[in-house]
Amino acid sequence: MIKPKKSLGQNFLIDSNIIDKIVKIANVKNKNVLEIGPGTGNLTMKIIKEKPKNFLIIEKDKQLSNQLKKLTTDKIEVLDQDILKFDLESNLKKNSIIIGNLPYNISSQILINLIKFKNWPPKYDKLVLMFQKEVAYKIIAKHKSPHFGRISVMANWRLEIVDYFNISNNCFFPKPKVESTILVLKPKINKQFAIKNINNLEKITRIIFSNRRKMVNKALRKIFKEPETAARINGIDLSLRPSDISENLYYKLTEYYEKNN
Repeated sequence: MIKPKKSLGQNFLIDSNIIDKIVKIANVKNKNVLEIGPGTGNLTMKIIKEKPKNFLIIEKDKQLSNQLKKLTTDKIEVLDQDILKFDLESNLKKNSIIIGNLPYNISSQILINLIKFKNWPPKYDKLVLMFQKEVAYKIIAKHKSPHFGRISVMANWRLEIVDYFNISNNCFFPKPKVESTILVLKPKINKQFAIKNINNLEKITRIIFSNRRKMVNKALRKIFKEPETAARINGIDLSLRPSDISENLYYKLTEYYEKNN
């Protein structure tokens, strides 16, 4: 029996009902599929039974990837790669579905990488990803929600929440201390704002939300030479805190930054 590695944040999904639900909602039959972190392959095997068109599997743990490589065919490829260092955008086939029981400790980083693809719309049509419940609620949070933050703004810019459901910690081995949530997301194009480089949105949200309990006036000084002017033109009260500013104001602020810096 393979022992899960804490260092890799491994919690293997073992509940067959949840696995069936994920495969059904992903709808992988005759589709290009990429799975992140398959672990022992419980979900992987169900995906294979649905006969995807092509199936790329990314697993960092060499012991696990070596086991999964026994499944390799002309339509199935297993790579022992670190997903944070792997060039997803270049290796992804068009109209792919990305599925993953993501390690809790790097799930946000993986999502940000998927959001930051240079070409948009991206090669993927759908994301079916598992997060720690608390992180998932931050991703889908809207303005004025207690969970609203940097990742909410980033995700809302390029992704649409199609569906989500919570999963009990009893569905995993080893049993984690927290519950999980599956998010189903699809790419979208925000036509209301013309942000040229998503890295600028990432920079602005990172600086402003780095002190989420403080007023935004100090953060804006780190971004703009004339923060008062930037705030006035974009309709931002300098006494507000980061979570008080709407998603659209962050996009508007990024537009202004690109035009004036």
